[in-house]
Parts: sequence; C-alpha cells; structure tokens
Amino acid sequence: MTPEQLITQRLQQVEQVMREHDLWQNAAPAADAFNSTEPFCLDTLQPLEWLQWVLIPRMHALIAARHPLPENFAIAPYFEVALEQATPGLAPLLLSLNQLDALFLKEPR
Repeated sequence: MTPEQLITQRLQQVEQVMREHDLWQNAAPAADAFNSTEPFCLDTLQPLEWLQWVLIPRMHALIAARHPLPENFAIAPYFEVALEQATPGLAPLLLSLNQLDALFLKEPR
C-alpha cells in the first residue's frame, strides 16, 4: 500500500469515528469562518469543525493533486488539549489521529 493510500485510509477512519459518535456535521460553517488566519482557525471554528471542514478535505485534495505532503505532521496533541474529556468517542478519535500522525513522522517519538 502506498503512503497516500495509507493516509487516505486513516482519514476515512477519522471520519468514521466522528460519524459513529455524532461528531460529523451535515452543514458547513458559514463561508467567512474559513477566512481565519489563526492556526486551526481557532477564532472561527471549533476543533472538530476544523478537522472535518479543513484538514480532511485539504489532505484529500493534496493527495488527489499529487502535491507534496507535510512532513513531521502531528495534530493529535492539539486535539488532546482542545477537546473536553466528555467528548463522545474521544478515545477512538485520539487513537485514529495518533495513527494518522504516525504516517508523517520521520523520526521516532
């Protein structure tokens, strides 16, 4: 399996976990929410909104366009801090995000 196929598989896994725990939204945020210049759109989107509406589609677009993928990419630490412990499906979501991150790490942790 190619790295791109593995990444796609992990992105689909993240989406599946979000759907299973009713964290996946049916309607996109307002268009101006995407105009943020803050990391993770902190000022305009909730963490799970950013994951669904920014990261996942952009990663799929990079892969589809055969653009270079990020190196030493790690988002799980952000979600470990940003999400409340009572978030439904938190453990499987963090597991999926850590597995996604592992595909980008060039150096062992």
